[in-house]
Amino acid sequence: MKILCVIPARYASTRLPGKPLKDIAGKPMICRVYDRASQARTLSGVLVATDDERILQAVESHGGRAMMTAKDHPTGTDRLAEVAAANPDVDLIINVQGDEPLIEPSLIDELGHAFESDDGLQMATVATPITEEAEQKNPNNVKVVMDKNGYALYFSRSLIPYPRNEAGTPVHKHIGIYAYRREFLLAYAKMKPTPLERAESLEQLRALENGYKIKCIVTNARFVGVDTPEDLAKVNEIYQAMKENEEAAKS
Repeated sequence: MKILCVIPARYASTRLPGKPLKDIAGKPMICRVYDRASQARTLSGVLVATDDERILQAVESHGGRAMMTAKDHPTGTDRLAEVAAANPDVDLIINVQGDEPLIEPSLIDELGHAFESDDGLQMATVATPITEEAEQKNPNNVKVVMDKNGYALYFSRSLIPYPRNEAGTPVHKHIGIYAYRREFLLAYAKMKPTPLERAESLEQLRALENGYKIKCIVTNARFVGVDTPEDLAKVNEIYQAMKENEEAAKS
């Protein structure tokens, strides 16, 4: 399969304006995400999809590939669909968020491999266990419950499953990294919003409500997305520690 990793990047951000261009250890954040994604072995290419010329120039100056997309897309899926329409030779599109500078390249590979073993699979995503009670109840953390084969049964901002009997059932947090077959993505973007999607404000429920399966890849990888200045400082500390470890290993 020909797999394209697409990294959407908008300049506007309520809590951190100009977020994709914020510095992380000497490089713009969007370039850090690009570099991490490029380490995945299954990819045929990586592309930043942006609505801002400054981001486009930053990526291209870094030696990366970027594409200008419309500014008025109502959802991220619509932006991805524009990229899909412009790349008819691609079989699979993997969407990595532009504020995930610590994305694990092997996880991108796992998403790609899921489609190799299942010809009927149209969409896949990622989940990770969460054990802290406060994190489980936080509505900003989307939870997912899966069947015994790893397919999503439901996504919610509420705590699911509800621990009525304290059976020790794990709680999984949904991570917003998606993989789509190209033709499905084009069709998915044209589907009308559904009742559960509107109620939860979770776009992935549109696929479930229309009868499609979503495979969930479970990982123990830790994610530090950048939404606030505090997140940015934390990621910079992690990158600095990584740099020091690399230098120590060489000496």
